[in-house]
Amino acid sequence: MGSSSQLTQLKTALSQAGVTNQKSNGKKRKRTAPGEKDKEQHAAKLEEIRQRLNPFDVKVTKLKHNVGGRKLKGVTGKPAQSKQAGIEQRKKTLLKEYKERNRAGGIVDRRFGENDPTMSLEERMLERFTKERQRASKGAAFNLEAEDELTHYGQSQIDRDIVKKTHFGGFDDDDEGDVDEEPARKKSKAEVMAEVIAKSKEHKVAPPTNGREQEDNFASIRELLFAPHPLRLEKEQTEGDKVPPTDQAVLLQTLAPETQDANYDHHVRELAFDKRSKPKDRTKTEEELALEEKESLEKAERQRRRRMLGLEESEDEDEEKGRKRKRGADDLDDDFDGSELGGLGVGLGDATVDLSEEEGSSASEDSSDAGKSDEENEEGSDSDEEDLDEDDDEWEGEEGEHEALVAPRKASKNKEKLVQKTVKELPYTFPCPSTHEEFLEIVKDVEDKDVPIVVQRIRALYHTSLAPDNKFKLQTLATVLIDHILFITTPPFPRFTLLSALIPHLIAITKTYPIPVAQYFVEKLDLMQKNLKRGLSRGALNPDSKTWPGLSELSLLRIIGTIWSTSDMNHAVISATRVLMGAYLGLGRIRVSSDIASGLFLCTLFLQYETFSKRLVPEAVNFLVNTILHLAPSHFKDVSDLPGSFPSPDFRSILCLPLQLNINRKKPPIAQKSNLSNLLSDSKPTEQVKADLLGLALELLGRYADIYKGIDGFIELYQPILEVLQQVEEKKLIDVHRTLLANQIGSIGRLLKFSKQARQPLQLQAHKPIPIPTYIPKFETTSSSYLRRQDPDHERNEAAKLRSQYKQERKGAIRELRKDARFLAGVQQQEQFEKDKTYNSSMKRVFGSIEGERAEEKAMEREKAKEKRRAGRK
Repeated sequence: MGSSSQLTQLKTALSQAGVTNQKSNGKKRKRTAPGEKDKEQHAAKLEEIRQRLNPFDVKVTKLKHNVGGRKLKGVTGKPAQSKQAGIEQRKKTLLKEYKERNRAGGIVDRRFGENDPTMSLEERMLERFTKERQRASKGAAFNLEAEDELTHYGQSQIDRDIVKKTHFGGFDDDDEGDVDEEPARKKSKAEVMAEVIAKSKEHKVAPPTNGREQEDNFASIRELLFAPHPLRLEKEQTEGDKVPPTDQAVLLQTLAPETQDANYDHHVRELAFDKRSKPKDRTKTEEELALEEKESLEKAERQRRRRMLGLEESEDEDEEKGRKRKRGADDLDDDFDGSELGGLGVGLGDATVDLSEEEGSSASEDSSDAGKSDEENEEGSDSDEEDLDEDDDEWEGEEGEHEALVAPRKASKNKEKLVQKTVKELPYTFPCPSTHEEFLEIVKDVEDKDVPIVVQRIRALYHTSLAPDNKFKLQTLATVLIDHILFITTPPFPRFTLLSALIPHLIAITKTYPIPVAQYFVEKLDLMQKNLKRGLSRGALNPDSKTWPGLSELSLLRIIGTIWSTSDMNHAVISATRVLMGAYLGLGRIRVSSDIASGLFLCTLFLQYETFSKRLVPEAVNFLVNTILHLAPSHFKDVSDLPGSFPSPDFRSILCLPLQLNINRKKPPIAQKSNLSNLLSDSKPTEQVKADLLGLALELLGRYADIYKGIDGFIELYQPILEVLQQVEEKKLIDVHRTLLANQIGSIGRLLKFSKQARQPLQLQAHKPIPIPTYIPKFETTSSSYLRRQDPDHERNEAAKLRSQYKQERKGAIRELRKDARFLAGVQQQEQFEKDKTYNSSMKRVFGSIEGERAEEKAMEREKAKEKRRAGRK
């Protein structure tokens, strides 16, 4: 193709592209018009061929050092296309500005909100519509001379006679004259008002002597000022099918001010009977709300007692209901409605109960219980006084008996019998209990689900703002609630649902009075510590000594973590609680499975306490490792074989050997969630209990690893634990424990790996070497322009780069300005060429017309000369 001509190359390219010489297959097909897509493809093929056959449209810059595989920008370019693109861009921008340079006019967009970015499209449309309607109504509402007449279903809405008579249509005295005369001109508003003022002045200066004349003047003024609306008259005419009065006196009588004044008085009387707007109730203070709540409860209690005794409502209350008090100036209509009880609930039922039998039985039981409780209270108070007096000596009193946190109540069976009876209506008022025994008397016949309602009503009745002594009563109520929580969580029938319902009330009172409640919590913690000392003094391995907390003590520790902040460094309650729980885990010895259950619950509490602070609790980690060693079968035979330095005094002891898990393959234990009350009550553990405890210990060990992975001593802490887990015999475990153990080994191994990678050995502090000063001159051994631009001074180097960039930008700007000037010069030259062309064409046209006329003139002269010659010959 290189030796062939341009024409041959063009034909070959067109043929290969399928543009020409398309062979048919011998069948005649109907020709269809080419579509837009076909046209675009055809044009694209032609453009590609044209560019390929025009080698002068591509400019290639020869590289000085050509490196294979390297792509550089600007090596090949198309200057013709770039130039054409620049010209097209200038035609869109620069040429438009050039043509509008001397233009003085323009369209100013004064539409509402068009240039306001804060207005939305709907607001703009609404504003424009409003202005348009205002403009339309302002100009054409009362324009009766307009061409567009008001119509309704083709009928005119304007009666011209009424308009002429009443709407200032003229005051011509000759209206009754000739009908054929032209109608009088409509007076303007200024002329009408000027006439009214003139008549008023005339009346003041020269009062008329005749009363009839005065009435006529007033009648004319009424006619001007009190003209009715024409549509109203037309409506009255169509409804009554009556002809409007033509007499002027009758018309003015209907439009007299007296009739309008009567209508006005009628409307004023109607407004007097309208309902007045009532002010809203103001926001009540906390004291007013508490007082209103107390009054509502007392009133509801009085009504309940009357209903219980079968009495009717008193006459005073009936009179109060029937008598309506007078309305005052500042009345807010905030009378209390007895049907609304402020969200505290109503009675629990209207079942009738035989009060005589029930009250008699309850009274006898209460008397017997009261005697017993008083004796126990005296014994408990004496023991408390002895404990308080013996605080000076640390280990004094260790030989005493184990003291309960709350006095037990022996009437629980009777209470169950009472609860099973028919439920009677819950009272609305209760006395504020000062002791736990009084509170038990209050809730004696109350179900557990209603005890929170009782507490809520006691708090409402004895609100702090109602009486000065209520503050101390509520503080005492908080201590009573703590004792009651310990009471209801005492085995063998703990009531955790009631515990969860009482916690919000205890939290609310604690936030109001934190110091007295904290002191009472500390007293309970001191008593628990004394009981621990007494148990340890009897012997940590003695089965009768109580060295581990029971269910009520664990519930108290759990409540403390819920009420108080556990992340504080020093706290009056939390710090003492942490020390006590650490003493339980560190000093207690494992004897039975209930000890392990209690210790695991303490580890769970420590996990809850240290979630945010992440303080290290070595007692909890040590207890978990010992639990796994006691429960899971392992390859360790003696204490000396254990890795690390964890103390394990009970490993392979006589008391702990029965705790090891021994699975029966025929009936293996199943994986289930452990029940704390069941675990603490089992004296002889089953394999299911052991499996539950082992699963809980493995899970807690993994959670502690996740918390302590960021401390510096994590490797030293968990490396021995990983070795202990790896020595556990997996074959003697159930599938769930085997999977859990493998997961814990893998996760702890990964955490240890990451900790070892993050740990760096200690190094001396690194200093930048101080250079030795030298005075040898520096010579440049290269002449490269790239290295010559590299200045060791950073600021000078940046300044040089900025100057170079400014120079390049300046050259580019000058280049673009020159191109713009060249383009404008071409446009001006084209304009001048068009002007010259127009001028030359007009001049040619003028000269042509002149030459034609001159030729005709000469032809006429020649004809005249011929005629003269002919005439002379004759």
